[in-house]
Amino acid sequence: MRLSVNIDHVATLRNARGGSFPDPVEAARIAMAAGADGITMHLREDRRHVRDQDLHRVAAEVEARLNFEMAATEEMVGIATRLRPPACCLVPEKRQELTTEGGLDVIAAGPHLAEAVRRLAGAGIEVSIFIEADPRQIEAAARIGAQAIELHTGTYADAPAADRPPILARLRAGAAAAAAAGLQCHAGHGLTYDTVGAIAAMPEVSEVSIGHFLIGQSVLEGLPAVVRRFKALIAAERGGV
Repeated sequence: MRLSVNIDHVATLRNARGGSFPDPVEAARIAMAAGADGITMHLREDRRHVRDQDLHRVAAEVEARLNFEMAATEEMVGIATRLRPPACCLVPEKRQELTTEGGLDVIAAGPHLAEAVRRLAGAGIEVSIFIEADPRQIEAAARIGAQAIELHTGTYADAPAADRPPILARLRAGAAAAAAAGLQCHAGHGLTYDTVGAIAAMPEVSEVSIGHFLIGQSVLEGLPAVVRRFKALIAAERGGV
């Protein structure tokens, strides 16, 4: 199971002062050296954290599986097809939101989403779609040619512990539905030390993407230590795999 470290909020810290530190590219290097399996970056329309140069520098300077999170807009599809990262994840994006609030509605998206998937896959990019654990959405993602889905784990991670079992059951069913549809299954959003284990225990999930908690905790513990702890928590659930 891969751990992809989302470095967006290293850029958030840098942008708070308008300077060049901390450097997201250096954070990507440190995360990979500590055992991360990939780097995730979300280039938003308003460039609120990651900037174009950050994305291009990580692609050029860091030996990592780069997962480019993006809205399915003409601008972002153009950037991705020129950059050609190993993977991209199509996500919903609203200017006023603090963070991604839920999965992309593949069914309601219309033909532009299928066209974005076609163009990205044609450029040799592994395309995933960030969605809820809804069998209809999973089937729609497979139908338009996505190779993977990323299950939205935010509702689970944010819920009180007593309320999590039925949410986890839906996520497990979603992971099984993805595998049955021939899709790779990833997961992410809001995961912490306390919540990653139940996701790692799902055999169909081959990758988790973790950002805000991981970067925030790194202020207290250091980035290498946090990456190593997440890797250990995942390994404990996967029998060392």
